[in-house]
Amino acid sequence: MSDTAAPLRLLHLNSLLTGGGTDDQCAKLALALHRLGHHVAVAGPDGREFSKIIRDFDIPFHATPPEGLLKLRFILDAARFIRREKIQIVHGHHGRDLWPTIFAARLSGTRPKIVLTRHLAKSPSSWFSRRFLLGQCDALIAVSEFVAKVLREGAYDPDSPEPERRARPPLLGDQARIHVIHGGIDTERFRPLAGAEIEAQRREWGLSPEHYVFAVVGGYPLPRGKGQREFLQAAARIHPQIPQARFLIIGRGNMAENLQADIERLGLAGKAWLTPYCTDMPRAMNAIDCLVHPQIGTEALGLVVCEAFACGKPVIASALDGIPEAFAVGGCGELLPPENVPALAAAMLERARLLLPSEAERMQLHRNIAERVSLEVFARAYGMLYVNLLGFQGRPALDNPRI
Repeated sequence: MSDTAAPLRLLHLNSLLTGGGTDDQCAKLALALHRLGHHVAVAGPDGREFSKIIRDFDIPFHATPPEGLLKLRFILDAARFIRREKIQIVHGHHGRDLWPTIFAARLSGTRPKIVLTRHLAKSPSSWFSRRFLLGQCDALIAVSEFVAKVLREGAYDPDSPEPERRARPPLLGDQARIHVIHGGIDTERFRPLAGAEIEAQRREWGLSPEHYVFAVVGGYPLPRGKGQREFLQAAARIHPQIPQARFLIIGRGNMAENLQADIERLGLAGKAWLTPYCTDMPRAMNAIDCLVHPQIGTEALGLVVCEAFACGKPVIASALDGIPEAFAVGGCGELLPPENVPALAAAMLERARLLLPSEAERMQLHRNIAERVSLEVFARAYGMLYVNLLGFQGRPALDNPRI
């Protein structure tokens, strides 16, 4: 059972559910809260990648209608659900859902508490939201201290080649409503593995036992991806010195042709390649030797770093935005200035010459992660926040719960 004397009645609103980090965290938070004994539902469009995942988690799923003009159908349907199910906390995740969450809660007439999570390392894009959002919610969660800094103080890098990094203004209003809760990962799935299953994954990727495998894990959207091109440039610098190294790009995106062209141009054919889209990430993470996370844009936290650590793998990552907070949980590897290809190449070369972590070292790394960013730790932090917002340390259970 949870930290409260009775389960809470919670609704997570998500109008996308198409994939990505925000949808993953929304689904995992709902699952973890459900495991703690709360009555949790997720409302969003059916037929999406994550609507199926949420159903597979056995979390009650409310299929919302097409959004309609100004998302009115979505908002009104959510308001009716809140009222009918006596929801106590309404929680929105995507930027596009901030105001629909607020309006649905207000229109329900039942005065639930409103919680919003900011999963991005930037403030809302509209002046209106930056001016009025804090006044309309009960809590705004930043997924890292860096995101909280952006929301409270702003962040400015006018000379950055990345437009989204140049100006990130703060929010105005009662900043005491901004709280920090780091994201969580499933440390029961992300754990050190070895044996036939992992050997089979390496064979599927065309790897031999002697290969040392660097990999970037994540999407590669245009125009620049998440550092995959810089990763390939670093690989081209070092592959003559470590012929046993292989360089994998694990993910999906619309930069595939660009990356394939880079591989050919840099002389990395047979050394580097894009893997087929992978759905079993714990297996994939265990099949590599070092995660490279050379992010160049913005990064709220970088939970992929924690996933690698949970599998006992070292990490080489950009010291950018919230990534150092994720790195600090495990601390195995190296942080580097972003977009510094020579430094990235040097770090990869040094790592490939070190002994692989022992089984004991991998297990200790996993324990460090489990103690700080497991799904249970994640959910209990949110559960305590919800309880504090509702102003009680327990409450009689509602009759005939329907969710």
